[in-house]
Amino acid sequence: MHQRILILDYGSQVTQLIARRVREAGVYCEIHPGDVDSAFIESQQGLKGIILSGSHASAYHEDSLKVPAKVFEAGVPVLGICYGMQSMALQLGGKVEWSDHREFGYAEVRARGHTRLLDGLEDFSTTEGHGMLKVWMSHGDKVTQLPPGFKLMASTDSCPIAGMADEERHFYAVQFHPEVTHTTQGQALLSRFVNEICGCAGDWNMPDYVAEAVANIRAQVGTDEVILGLSGGVDSSVAAALIHKAIGDQLTCVFVDHGLLRLNEGEQVMKTLGDHFGMKIVHIDATDQFMGKLAGVADPEAKRKIIGREFVEVFQAEAGKLSNARWLAQGTIYPDVIESAGAKTGKAVAIKSHHNVGGLPETLNLKLLEPLRELFKDEVRKLGVALGLPPAMVYRHPFPGPGLGVRILGEVKKEYADLLRRADAIFIEELRKTEDPISGKNWYDLTAQAFAVFLPVKSVGVMGDGRTYDYVVALRAVQTTDFMTADWAELPYALLKKVSGRIINEVRGINRVTYDVSSKPPATIEWE
Repeated sequence: MHQRILILDYGSQVTQLIARRVREAGVYCEIHPGDVDSAFIESQQGLKGIILSGSHASAYHEDSLKVPAKVFEAGVPVLGICYGMQSMALQLGGKVEWSDHREFGYAEVRARGHTRLLDGLEDFSTTEGHGMLKVWMSHGDKVTQLPPGFKLMASTDSCPIAGMADEERHFYAVQFHPEVTHTTQGQALLSRFVNEICGCAGDWNMPDYVAEAVANIRAQVGTDEVILGLSGGVDSSVAAALIHKAIGDQLTCVFVDHGLLRLNEGEQVMKTLGDHFGMKIVHIDATDQFMGKLAGVADPEAKRKIIGREFVEVFQAEAGKLSNARWLAQGTIYPDVIESAGAKTGKAVAIKSHHNVGGLPETLNLKLLEPLRELFKDEVRKLGVALGLPPAMVYRHPFPGPGLGVRILGEVKKEYADLLRRADAIFIEELRKTEDPISGKNWYDLTAQAFAVFLPVKSVGVMGDGRTYDYVVALRAVQTTDFMTADWAELPYALLKKVSGRIINEVRGINRVTYDVSSKPPATIEWE
């Protein structure tokens, strides 16, 4: 049983980042809606501390979620962040009011009181010798009176109470967001809380997790057979490797090629997982079926639904041939689980449904096996390497479930997919080959996601002495740490020039290449 931190979510867009930072400190944690009951908190085995997230709401509104009273009676340290601080203050006898000076973005906070949480943490000091922290703020309300027993821990000019602490009860709260990378000492602060104040040993890491996960799978499955839908993506590939390590030939993978994969991806999956790992893989080329269903469909959501529906149909047909299978394995990861959860009261920000959660076709009559459902993406990648998967495979950039279907704008045709996958492969190849002289890293590793997009328009061009009228592709490359915000990557002009020249010269049918310089927000990373 791992020691654990409980994170209560009040609807912040960055709550997942809190969990990722806690996991990075080597501590297991879980996110649950902020309105859990006392019985749930009492049931948490190995509970060492509680973190209260931020929110879009105001703590003093009658209909806002309240922190369960049991949180402050559980006998473990509590850390409130933003809304979590305001709720803590209000519910323990302080005051919270609307502020006429909101703070959104960069701020400099003065640490006060030499509390255990902030002791020794600073980014710079003033001429008067005051320790200062560079942080990220996002609030329109503020604590105006400390609750009994609390002392001032931090302040800014516009927010006199930017942090507070009751060190006797181990209650701490900050108005800023330590979970975001913009708060320079954020990881150190959260590590201080979970490792030192909560006393967590830091026993959560992926190499050690392999044996634990293998034992859990064996206990759950026994001698039954398992079927897994292999997409070629990181999550399903790591799930396959983990389950295969646990039960060997009791696992059968069904790899459905919908004709919308990257160049040579099908062959790479079969070579790595089939030949190298010796997995049983049924490879289905369903390109014609998918293209037929997508003909004439331009709406992005309609395309997604068709691709998802056809994948299930093809998979079900193959699953029906495996009469001894009792389990369906899926590469569901923890963000999928969080995003599909909801608050009991319905007051927490709702959360999207996900195709991997609750999407099991009832007609399969199979039990669900989700060995990655406790892990974040970065943990899945580390687990994949620990299992022996090639780092180049597990550290690939994200690829959408519908594949190139949502990177071809408008109607999907096989001709478009063939052009796009070749252009995309050239872009990725050149990113991998080109090093940044300052960092020494290649540009593929310096970007979080990079790909080509097929535009359903034609432009006039000239090749040799002839006029061309061919298609256009856009290149997209972004840099981000959390995918919630992203900046377009400032790739070297020489790299873009080479990529453009190669695509136009080598991919007959494309005569113009553009580069997307939109950031998220307001744009999204993918185009559809």
